[in-house]
Amino acid sequence: MQVCFFAVSGVLEKEDAIAHIKRSIEKTYRKKGDEIVQMNLNAVDQTLENLHEVNVQTTLHTPHPTPSIKPPVADTAPPFVREVLGKMIAGCGDRLPVSALPVDGTYPTGTAKYEKRNIAQEIPVWDTDVCVQCGKCVMVCPHSVIRSKVYDVEALETAPETFKHTNARDHDWQGLKFTIQVAVEDCTGCGICVDVCPAKNKSQPRLKAINMNPQPPLRESERSNWDFFLDLPNPDRPSLNLHKISQQQMQEPLFEFSGACAGCGETPYLKLVSQLFGDRALIANATGCSSIYGGNLPTTPWTHNAEGRGPAWSNSLFEDNAEFGLGFRVSIDKQREFASELLQQLASELGEELVNAILNATQHDEADIYEQRDRVALLKEGIQTLLEQISDNTLKSKIQNLKSLADLFVKKSVWIIGGDGWAYDIGFGGLDHVLASGRNVNVLVLDTEVYSNTGGQMSKSTPRGAVAKFAAGGKPAPKKDLGLIAMTYGNVYVASVAMGARDEHTLKAFLEAEAYDGPSLIIAYSHCIAHGIDMSTAMQNQKAAVDSGRWLLYRYHPDRRQQGANPLQLDSHAPKIPLERSMYLENRFKMLTKSQPEAAKRLLEEAQQDVNTRWQMYQYLAARPTQTARED
Repeated sequence: MQVCFFAVSGVLEKEDAIAHIKRSIEKTYRKKGDEIVQMNLNAVDQTLENLHEVNVQTTLHTPHPTPSIKPPVADTAPPFVREVLGKMIAGCGDRLPVSALPVDGTYPTGTAKYEKRNIAQEIPVWDTDVCVQCGKCVMVCPHSVIRSKVYDVEALETAPETFKHTNARDHDWQGLKFTIQVAVEDCTGCGICVDVCPAKNKSQPRLKAINMNPQPPLRESERSNWDFFLDLPNPDRPSLNLHKISQQQMQEPLFEFSGACAGCGETPYLKLVSQLFGDRALIANATGCSSIYGGNLPTTPWTHNAEGRGPAWSNSLFEDNAEFGLGFRVSIDKQREFASELLQQLASELGEELVNAILNATQHDEADIYEQRDRVALLKEGIQTLLEQISDNTLKSKIQNLKSLADLFVKKSVWIIGGDGWAYDIGFGGLDHVLASGRNVNVLVLDTEVYSNTGGQMSKSTPRGAVAKFAAGGKPAPKKDLGLIAMTYGNVYVASVAMGARDEHTLKAFLEAEAYDGPSLIIAYSHCIAHGIDMSTAMQNQKAAVDSGRWLLYRYHPDRRQQGANPLQLDSHAPKIPLERSMYLENRFKMLTKSQPEAAKRLLEEAQQDVNTRWQMYQYLAARPTQTARED
């Protein structure tokens, strides 16, 4: 706009004005590299090339009809979404009367699906002939807009003509049909799915099983396809092999269509939590990016399944989120203890066999959870029958209390979630307290290595040499090793993961952490727009970080000690590329070579030494025999 203004206004000579603008660009962006400077200079030149005069008639010869503006949400949305949230989306929230708002401050979940932002110029399109059905594109999608299903062929009888499907390849699904479907109106067009797709078109090597195509021509047909896809039955959860990504990604996500940045590195991990444990999860979310795109009005991406089950989510302050989540666990344990006492007291009335089965149930996987839910359903039926038969008020009070607590016999999964600013810095004291408590809580740190939500300030997670606010000359100190600190307790499950480097490792760590009966900590590498990277290929940056040794993959499982094995498993290979190649893929490191080249060189050397030293230390710790083995 500035270029256009000076080109047409005559305030300054056009050539002089443009020259000043270009000099300002060079001064402003020099420290970010020649490539960024040239991109901005090209934008100036292209603006001038495409500046055209438009003749505007002073009078209209024919009246123009008033354009029809689509409502902010569809007419099929629930009344509260249409009448309250819809007005907020339209920017008219200040016109709502107080009486229209929920009196208790709670809002319905699963409302992000009604926004239909239509912001993507291009969307991923599935090629049925090339796809190998690996599920990787579904797993990395930051906004849950790519999904897969298998189903009986009979389900296609009412399918739209443009609905795509093919035969399922997995041996467990012989005779079934397979579909990958995109929510065209919710997609952000980030392109990460295309980048991670391993299947290439042999006849046209530039194409893959997922390719980007213009959105507008596909919008209407894909909208119908999406609606049909949602009506297809979901696969039976207990029958899925959750250790295979292709099958695990058949689980319905209960986190969808968030307003996070296109290509966000945090949201795929949240989606994974929602798929694996979401219908029984309680989430304490520290303030930060994940609380803003996770619970910012007027809509929320956290949702529920067809049975009405979904995560219970709440946001706490930056500094006390770990304690907030610990409160969930303490409360659940106490209520479960009370429910167990009541159940034992009423065992003769409800049936000894059913009571013992409920109290002694192992709930390690989806099949166990499914069986326990069936038992609880039988328990509720028995409770209702007792309430109708018994007149003794004291006994009736016990039964009613048990009825209100019965669902707690199904294992609850407590997740404490936040960014590195919370976990490494402001909330570290509370996090340390919670890990030391020994309670069965799961902590997920979405590590962007910077305070992303508040403008890119340095945190203790920021690596040496990175430029950030409060570290304009590159961070002089190495990154804090949060995982190593947690391992010193000996009874905390700790994992360091990077989905873009090894997605199978990420999946395994999440399953192990939740199954472990004690505190667990997962530190998840989360690329961020603040890193100064191409977000469409950001998973490559994650892989480069691991390949260079800057980010290690490992799992520390305390239970391995009981088996006479070392609890620490180093899942990374030795660094195979120099740190420089990984760092200088990102502007947060590369810009220092322009502004302070000598400092950049020194910090690079120190950072490389950090990597070498840390790798050797972890290699030693992972190879070191346990005390039991030494005694043998």
